[in-house]
Amino acid sequence: MEKVLTYRGLVATPDDVEFIRRLLAEHPGESRAEISRRLCRAWNWVQPNGEPRAMVCRGYLLKLHRAGLIQLPACQRGPRGPVVRRRIPPRVDVDESPIDCVLGELGPLQIRQVRRSPEERLCDGLIAQYHYLGACWPVGAHLKHLVFAGERPIAAFAWSSPPRHLGARDRHIGWTQEQRQRNLHLIAYQTRFLLLPWVWVPHLASHLLGRMAKVLVQDWQRIYCHPLFFLETFTDPERYRGTCYRAANWTHLGQTTGRGKNDQTHLVNRSIKAVWGYALVEDFRERLRDA
Repeated sequence: MEKVLTYRGLVATPDDVEFIRRLLAEHPGESRAEISRRLCRAWNWVQPNGEPRAMVCRGYLLKLHRAGLIQLPACQRGPRGPVVRRRIPPRVDVDESPIDCVLGELGPLQIRQVRRSPEERLCDGLIAQYHYLGACWPVGAHLKHLVFAGERPIAAFAWSSPPRHLGARDRHIGWTQEQRQRNLHLIAYQTRFLLLPWVWVPHLASHLLGRMAKVLVQDWQRIYCHPLFFLETFTDPERYRGTCYRAANWTHLGQTTGRGKNDQTHLVNRSIKAVWGYALVEDFRERLRDA
């Protein structure tokens, strides 16, 4: 099949380019967002939960535009997506009195999915204030969770779509490029795990990692309408040894290259991280290769 270019695994052929040119010619007064929605409907580009793949389509069209293959209408206004809203979340006030006990004395714990809920602001604020990496802005599919002991928050999690290329993970799974492109959405990436600094409870971190995996699978299926088979995350070996991940049966997969996802120089330009993975089913390799 002749191709003009690819974008995130989507191949653009000469016939595709011609179709988009006709679409643009037939709707000269419409915005880029409207054209993107039309193309999603025409090609049935939808997520597993039925929502259009609007942002992926926008990026696909923009790459064709920048390559001179199509002429998109002028931007009618600045972008209103997550990139524009990347400001530090406002400070939240919480009870910082120490929680110093053994795990059995902590009482019942509740894990709540808080994305698009009134408690999302609390989750964002806690991560911004108390996580050493600060705030995060997940892209693609993503969820956020708070852990409560009684009425007090004690931990926060943020999850997102995984990096497209991750050598240590890809070698561990043993999938081909085509299999990775087709099944990458069946993996979730832990962007943040925060245990609040005044919570001193031995073994709590590994306990929460174990419970969180079960909750996440259920929430992801409910919201995005497809399963998860594998989890992954990074840790900074200069700060942490990954003890809680080992205790929760996560596997150390290797290290990042320190070059980032858009590297063009093949030179280390950022800190090297440890890569950890967690299999949600025993036959995760077979499912990720063949799903």
